[in-house]
Amino acid sequence: MNLQGKRVLITGGSSGIGFATARKLLEKGANVAITGRRQAALTKAINELRNASGQIVSIAADVASENGRRLTLEGALHALGGVDILVNNAGGVRAGRLEAISEAEIRAMIEVDLLAPILLTRAALPHLRASGNGIIVDITSGIALIGAPFYAPYAAVKAGLARFDEALRRELQDEGVHVLTVYPGATDTPTMASNRAGPELGFSREPASAVAEAIVAAIEAGDREVIRGGEARAKMIAMNRDDPAAIDRRFLELKPALLEAVRDHSAL
Repeated sequence: MNLQGKRVLITGGSSGIGFATARKLLEKGANVAITGRRQAALTKAINELRNASGQIVSIAADVASENGRRLTLEGALHALGGVDILVNNAGGVRAGRLEAISEAEIRAMIEVDLLAPILLTRAALPHLRASGNGIIVDITSGIALIGAPFYAPYAAVKAGLARFDEALRRELQDEGVHVLTVYPGATDTPTMASNRAGPELGFSREPASAVAEAIVAAIEAGDREVIRGGEARAKMIAMNRDDPAAIDRRFLELKPALLEAVRDHSAL
């Protein structure tokens, strides 16, 4: 896909992977609408992105709510004149032992990480079809591929989004709308600020710009998925499939240190 002039809506675009992806798309000549809950963060992001070649606008709205999704889509359609690419990037996480995560926190993850992308995609589909070459990009997580202890609800919603993508991609085959699923690893973003786990615990962080570059390249190539983490992640995915007990043993060794490092990891 040639991104010049494409109209892109990115949820959670004021920081992290969403912001970096907006920058890369603008450099390619796309016109981009970013959304977020905090106007101050959006204003800062817009000021940093204004010098790029494409048009950039912001929409203050919470995609976890019905009204927020309506404002998000209506705002993008009004500002851009349509939507060719929808990037469902907004998300939240709360780590820790399952019994230490409140029902409200679990529901918040379900609302923003799973229901919001599904319902915003449903609302945007007529406009993506009308573009004739629409793309849905969903940002899931490497934890959707390899479940990690102390991330059980988060793994559930991200894996749910990945399987939604797989089913929807097949549903939309030959109908002018493609689905791309992205599985980032640990990424240096504000969402990870309260996670103290390092490479020794499997959290080797990469810059958001590297993830964004891979996302944009995959959009251009028409790929089905982006899996970050290189050869090490690929080997772990294969082992998780072929010898899950080996992954169990590895996590058993890491459990005490991992719990201590992620017990306060919260970004909701």
